[in-house]
Amino acid sequence: MKLPITMDSSRNKIAAVGSALVDLCLLEDDDFLAQTGTRKGGMTLVDNQFIQQILKKSKQQPVIVPGGSACNTILGAGKLGAPSRFIGKRGNDELGKLFEDGLRNHNVEPVLMQSQTPTGHVLSVITPDAQRSMFSYLGAAAETTPEEITPDLFSDCAIVHLEGYLLFNEKLMMAALEAAKTAGAYISLDLASFTVVETAHQLLEKITEEYVDILIANEDEARAFTGHSDEEKALLSLSKKSPIAVLKVGKRGSHIASNGETFTIKAMGDGTAIDTTGAGDLWAAGFLFGLLKGFPLKKCGELGSACGYEVCQVIGASIPDSGYQRIRSLF
Repeated sequence: MKLPITMDSSRNKIAAVGSALVDLCLLEDDDFLAQTGTRKGGMTLVDNQFIQQILKKSKQQPVIVPGGSACNTILGAGKLGAPSRFIGKRGNDELGKLFEDGLRNHNVEPVLMQSQTPTGHVLSVITPDAQRSMFSYLGAAAETTPEEITPDLFSDCAIVHLEGYLLFNEKLMMAALEAAKTAGAYISLDLASFTVVETAHQLLEKITEEYVDILIANEDEARAFTGHSDEEKALLSLSKKSPIAVLKVGKRGSHIASNGETFTIKAMGDGTAIDTTGAGDLWAAGFLFGLLKGFPLKKCGELGSACGYEVCQVIGASIPDSGYQRIRSLF
């Protein structure tokens, strides 16, 4: 089918705007998670002291990797071979250096403002069912200002990818949307978490139909946004808000709707997972890479599925080189 968006050969980059965060991945059981008093699978904004208290209660050592939703996506796109850029703010500290080095190691151009506030980080508690529950300290990432997000950052970009967590900062989200639109880039939005959708539902309704070209949600996020538990109805509702709508349904695969047509993409593998951290983010990486290359939507979805599968076989949101070799064999 003809894509509802057309790539311009003079624009060859994907840019992502989001929180510059470092992930602390901690393997723990359900009882440990219950002691935190939060719902499994959600995202809770906390201060650094709260994270340190949780870490002290655990006998496990966390795995430390560059993270953040939009960052995970752009790292994947960069590794797949897309010219890529990440825009955010980090602290002037060791975690900040680790974050920036991680971008460069994934072939991503860093556009990072710096702050004396510590680099943001996320404690991701991973339970035996491979679900992750996140506790986020935004740190320096929360200090990105609307004035710092300008159209010139996107002048050579085909796609600008935004994470739903930006909805917590309406002025920053609107600045990013306006800058991307002014630059003439297509806008991709990942809803990020059902807790984000519940909190920012009114703003989300406002921006999707006016700005968003590619809308990506999992089943929990779609239910919170559309009010539909039925997948077909949820996908239809999402497709009325954006030219390309994606509904991810975990180990059952994903659905894509565009131009009145729908595609069902099977999940790769047997559905087993070690850790689902970054699964949706890396799905988006494969999908957006496919769009950038002008692949048919079904092929884009298959690339997304492959990236989502590979990242679930490791702890954290970084696919090893062997995984990327398998993904590249698909295209």
